[in-house]
Amino acid sequence: MNFEKHAQNGNEFINGLAKEIGAEKGDAARILKAVLKVIRRRVSPEEYLDFIAQLPYCIKAVAVDGWRLSEYPDKAIRSIDDFVKAVIEMDQVPQKDFGKGDAKEIVKKVLHYLKESVSEGEASDIENNLPKAIKEFFEEA
Repeated sequence: MNFEKHAQNGNEFINGLAKEIGAEKGDAARILKAVLKVIRRRVSPEEYLDFIAQLPYCIKAVAVDGWRLSEYPDKAIRSIDDFVKAVIEMDQVPQKDFGKGDAKEIVKKVLHYLKESVSEGEASDIENNLPKAIKEFFEEA
């Protein structure tokens, strides 16, 4: 395995996300981790694994870190506000990452970046596993 290449790809992904959301690299990484954790709580494990399969290797590791299948499905996440609130709660430093900006817009930009990083079919599969309001939010991203 070429770990340096995997690390490079992961860094490029995070750098691109940081630029997309107008954040520092470390902040972007924390926000991405929180968004991925909330997605995995809301969609089926099979769909989540298919979705992250197209992400860089290092990002996949972050995406499954600490995963407990008992988290799925989290039916409490029904609306856009529930989704954004869950992301903020998952974030390790929410006051830094979301304190200066509109959390909903930041999350939307992360979803957009993720959609641009996977095939249209995988993005659509994730959208179709979400409640209607969150699906529409994801589609708009």
